[in-house]
Amino acid sequence: MTNVMIVEDQSMPRQLFEMFVNQSEDFHLAYSIESAAMADLYCMNGGVDLILMDICTALGESGLEAAERIKKKYPNVKIIIVTSMPEFSYIDRARKAGVESFWYKEISKEPILDLMRRTVAGESIYPDKTPEIKIGNASSYDFTEKELEVLRELTSGDSDAEIAERLCISVWTVRSYVKHLLEKTGFESRTKLAVTARESGLVIIGY
Repeated sequence: MTNVMIVEDQSMPRQLFEMFVNQSEDFHLAYSIESAAMADLYCMNGGVDLILMDICTALGESGLEAAERIKKKYPNVKIIIVTSMPEFSYIDRARKAGVESFWYKEISKEPILDLMRRTVAGESIYPDKTPEIKIGNASSYDFTEKELEVLRELTSGDSDAEIAERLCISVWTVRSYVKHLLEKTGFESRTKLAVTARESGLVIIGY
């Protein structure tokens, strides 16, 4: 029997995950919590074999950061990141943290229980790509990685100089990227571009 911990702050998906686990003969629900801040402490108590970890959790805690801490301290604990957010960096960050598998809540074709069984059996399952999002006239697949990095910084509301300093590029380069993003999306203002990108979940600061 595999002991499962669920880390999910939204009540509906958390209850669904609990139901799936409780109805399965393969898994036992050890813990179900809302914030990733406490996840590694529960692992310290033992009795956790597999974690279903959301990324944006209660108290503003990042499931990816918690996953990285857990994999360093408890490498035998397997982790599946579960998210509805299409942020372009999440898949790569999960791989680098040592997370075994990654599952999109709304669009993944494979049932979560099947993914859990395969992960426990030693497989590592990741989607081929992030979900496609429309930003104005453009698809999220139309943007380069650097454009997405600038777009994420744009949602902070900071000045071009502050963005340039964080990305280690010139102010003129930032402005050039913003100009190209506006041309691709068809938006007339950087504010509309930033708000739309943030609301879509394509770029997220802080998780």
